[in-house]
Amino acid sequence: MEYIPAKTIVTKTKAPSKWFGVDYNMNIYKGCCHGCIYCDSRSDCYGVERFDQVRAKENALEIIRNDLRRKTRRGVVGTGAMSDPYNPFEGKLKLSRHALELCDAFEFGAAIATKSSLLERDIDVLQSIAEHSPVLLKITVTTAEDALAAKIEPHVSRPSDRFGTMKKLSAAGLYTGLLLMPVLPFIEDNRDNIGEIIRRAEEAGARFIYPAFGMTLRGNQRVWYYQKLDELFPGEGLIEAYQKKYGEYYECISPNARKLWEYFSEECGKRQIVYRMEDIISQYKRPYKVTQMTLPF
Repeated sequence: MEYIPAKTIVTKTKAPSKWFGVDYNMNIYKGCCHGCIYCDSRSDCYGVERFDQVRAKENALEIIRNDLRRKTRRGVVGTGAMSDPYNPFEGKLKLSRHALELCDAFEFGAAIATKSSLLERDIDVLQSIAEHSPVLLKITVTTAEDALAAKIEPHVSRPSDRFGTMKKLSAAGLYTGLLLMPVLPFIEDNRDNIGEIIRRAEEAGARFIYPAFGMTLRGNQRVWYYQKLDELFPGEGLIEAYQKKYGEYYECISPNARKLWEYFSEECGKRQIVYRMEDIISQYKRPYKVTQMTLPF
């Protein structure tokens, strides 16, 4: 493992945070070895050199402890925005686990985004945090098919394993749901895929699903994605379809987005699975809101 210097790790988000109500961001690792062909974090604008190599921040736990100690307000610490906190190295290093222990000690909440079943290792710490602060667990699933996932997300837990992890987290009383993003145009944006994900999410006890029917493409990320499409789906005309539909646009919304949204919202409604950002934030934070009493004098 290569270690890189850092001055601070837990940083304040722009207030008020509209992204899952997270108050602070925490990225212990830099780079990612999951190999997902669509990853937006590969884009030049983020300045992550050697993106496919995972590096850890030097003295991370000491820095996190000092960062949390200096905060004047407690809140929810989010991790997983730029690099999955449960990469394969985390199994041995346990930096994410120990960082959660620090969040627990200083009474901060936690919001985690991951594609790894390793998250279930830390159920005990997450339950301890949930005794005093909000906990939000987001597991990304873009396809219900293990075989397709093995192509487009080659080095992560298979969807079947992720649904299993979701079930364990939900059974442990932790607020758990699914990030349905990105949904790759011409590959994953079909009713069968979306319907199967919703069905299996319900079986796993998911409280929410947050979708994005499309993806982003820019600069070197687009070049990488097209190269992978050519390797993995030869002769299917996918690159031509993308070029014709999106050109150089950054936001690539699925041609089926409107119909998929109608179907998705109807199916989630039947199952009482929330899917709007404001509802997710309200639901996972509601038990921790203190109502002040108005005295009659």
